[in-house]
Amino acid sequence: MPNLEVKIPPMGESISSGVLAKWHVKNGDIVKKDQPLFELETDKITSEGTAEAAGKITLGVEEGAEVKIGQVVATIDASATGAPTPSSPVTPAGPVFPAAQSPAMPPTTLPPGPAPTEIHPPSVRRLAAETGIDPAKVSGTGKAGRVMKGDMLAAAETKSAATPPPAASQPQPAAAPVAVRAANERQTRRKMTPLRQKIAERLVAAQHEAAMLTTFNEVDMSAVMALRAKYQEEFVKKNGLKIGFMSFFLKGVVHALKEVPAINAQIDGDTIVENNYYDIGVAVSTDKGLMVPVVRDCDTLGMADMEKQIAAAAAKARDGKITLADLEGGVFTITNGGTFGSLLSTPIINPPQSAILGMHAINERPVALNGQVVVRPMMYIALSYDHRIVDGKQAVTFLVKVKQAIEDPTRLLLSI
Repeated sequence: MPNLEVKIPPMGESISSGVLAKWHVKNGDIVKKDQPLFELETDKITSEGTAEAAGKITLGVEEGAEVKIGQVVATIDASATGAPTPSSPVTPAGPVFPAAQSPAMPPTTLPPGPAPTEIHPPSVRRLAAETGIDPAKVSGTGKAGRVMKGDMLAAAETKSAATPPPAASQPQPAAAPVAVRAANERQTRRKMTPLRQKIAERLVAAQHEAAMLTTFNEVDMSAVMALRAKYQEEFVKKNGLKIGFMSFFLKGVVHALKEVPAINAQIDGDTIVENNYYDIGVAVSTDKGLMVPVVRDCDTLGMADMEKQIAAAAAKARDGKITLADLEGGVFTITNGGTFGSLLSTPIINPPQSAILGMHAINERPVALNGQVVVRPMMYIALSYDHRIVDGKQAVTFLVKVKQAIEDPTRLLLSI
């Protein structure tokens, strides 16, 4: 049987090359069908390559090498499965070697954890090392029951809540090793990844090509927080996940886009293109950089469907499963710096879109209400927009419509 070639898969018409950032296997390993083999970084997305058949793998390129779409980067010998054949002698007194391993080599000592055939994404393996949780004992929500980063985080949260702190007399596990720089090393240098280079180029281009301006407002989050507290338990029972703030803002943005359609338009040369659909991008921070998966047809979705799509898109982005199709076609973007504690910012437009909404941290502040000073949970919101196509009045009106929708969610039901 001829060796099976492992090629860099097509990623979309606009992607012709990338960097093979990491191998998940070693040269000569026995791999399973559909096992993750490598991580590929391009200027748009990071994806994983998997094995199309089981067998012994021979690597053809090194980590960090630039590769072309369709390039052969390894081969798999499907005739070598690693299982001993009936004719293979087994010596009880000595080590037993797999069929693909030379007896002249010392046997490989496997670290504790999942079986060698149970390969997990890098994020899962990292969490396993940090938390001591065996991924094999975690119920996976990924394809074919595969354990994902979110599953490990949930298991870690459950473990920390259920396990009391160890007594002082109990031996403590060794801390994870920390990389220590040499005493005289004042700088470290590493090459930018294609994705980071593309992010940098797009941000600079957005600043140079658009007449960008930012306007601000503040939102009293009391009504939304009360609504979530009142119905959260029932929502979780029915849908299996919590209702967050983002779905309220998605609803509010769609409502505001309908009221101010200029925000839902873009410039194409000397032409203004008006969009009559509502595919909204939600910015997600990953280890590789910021990605903006798109939630499609938000005007037709209920809150539960929005939350499910947001959670699924975020998980795909963080686990390196995002595709180019997941990132394309958005007409507007929402970014939430508040998850990291940001109080105020001026987000940068995601071209060719004409505007982006920035959410921020919720802080209790004294505000004047009906002639009285009261303390309310307040959030600053910011709209950055392209002044070439959006006037100041339209931008301010849009932001006010979002504010009204969040402060009085019943407006969304009445479309006012």
